[in-house]
Amino acid sequence: MEGNKIKNFRDLRVWQKGHNLVLQIYRITKDFPKEEKFGLSDQMRRAGVSITSNIAEGFGRETLNDKSHFYTMALGSLFEIQNQLFIARDVGYLDPKECELLFNDTIEISKMCSSLIRVLRNNT
Repeated sequence: MEGNKIKNFRDLRVWQKGHNLVLQIYRITKDFPKEEKFGLSDQMRRAGVSITSNIAEGFGRETLNDKSHFYTMALGSLFEIQNQLFIARDVGYLDPKECELLFNDTIEISKMCSSLIRVLRNNT
């Protein structure tokens, strides 16, 4: 990032952390049972991709209200992932320690996203 200027959505730290989370979700769901291909595995991947997609779309929007809306959608997808992580852990697909690490990542990303939303709403 040249001069710390945010030029595109990839420069946003929240997107970068979200992208890393998506990659981790793809990694862990690869080892889920085959019968979960169109179940929990697919749900987790879709929710994960939704996080970064909404951040990217929000970045590209013109109005602060539109930006806030898409960042709020990303936040909703983070909560979906949190729920799905617990399900994966509780049915034995995900190691409890890894679940905790990923859950902590979602908390960090949700705080960042919430901060973005708060700043945008305070500027409208």
